[in-house]
Amino acid sequence: MTSQPLEPSPRPVPPGGLRASHDDREAVVERLRDAAAEGRIDFDELDARLEQALTSRTHAELAVLTADLPQVDSPASRPPLVLKGGVYGASRGPGRWEVPGHVIAHGGVGGVKLDFTRVECRLTEVAVEAHGEIAGVTVVIPDGWAADTGGVDPGIGGLTDKTTPDRLPGTPLIRLTGTGGAGGVVVRHPNRRERRKLESNPAQGQVY
Repeated sequence: MTSQPLEPSPRPVPPGGLRASHDDREAVVERLRDAAAEGRIDFDELDARLEQALTSRTHAELAVLTADLPQVDSPASRPPLVLKGGVYGASRGPGRWEVPGHVIAHGGVGGVKLDFTRVECRLTEVAVEAHGEIAGVTVVIPDGWAADTGGVDPGIGGLTDKTTPDRLPGTPLIRLTGTGGAGGVVVRHPNRRERRKLESNPAQGQVY
């Protein structure tokens, strides 16, 4: 009996060697345009760097193009927003609030509500870690936004996803993880009462 040859194990990808996505390239393009507007690079150099950005295949190739530019404070790099329902509950929104790249919500006894309907978010993705616990967590997203709920363990309270998959270009994806606990996790678009408030005052609070 002859033994089968072992297949070679995949080699680890070196730092910066990961393949860049369309969003990664677009983020660098935007940063280069901002740098030109600030007078940090001239327009001839901007054209050359933009061409390189659009043809870059890896993160390392993209990093070279902005290595001599100041680092910018982006929402994705900010600390997570942590909400704890406690006894009396907690909420963020509707209204003007700054959306970080990561939100952690613990329903506690009072519950937590996250309402994104009044924000303008430039992130391509927002990670929401929701733990329903006793009273649950509710996440409200605007029409045109989409949610990925594959990372949520329903628990006893369950997971209720009332969103539509019709994501508009340029809107963020809400990537949900966590556990339903006893209270459950709900993600949905605005209900009738919330829509009436939006229609009565459509200009209230736009941000970020």
